[in-house]
Amino acid sequence: MTDRDDQRVAKALQGADFPASRGSLLDYAETRGIDQKTRNALHTLPERRFASITEVVESVAHEPEGEDQPGGTAR
Repeated sequence: MTDRDDQRVAKALQGADFPASRGSLLDYAETRGIDQKTRNALHTLPERRFASITEVVESVAHEPEGEDQPGGTAR
């Protein structure tokens, strides 16, 4: 997940009520018409309650960047 992806997740959850469970956040984001990449990111969230959008973004699985990742840098 890149900084841009973090922004997509945050945007998808703007206006959501917190604290919120993983399930309620997924439902909320779906009503906003999220794209597949954002949906996939949200599905990596652990089953628990989140206090804020920042906490959600920090909990989304991040993919390492490198030569095998688009936009990554070969090492």
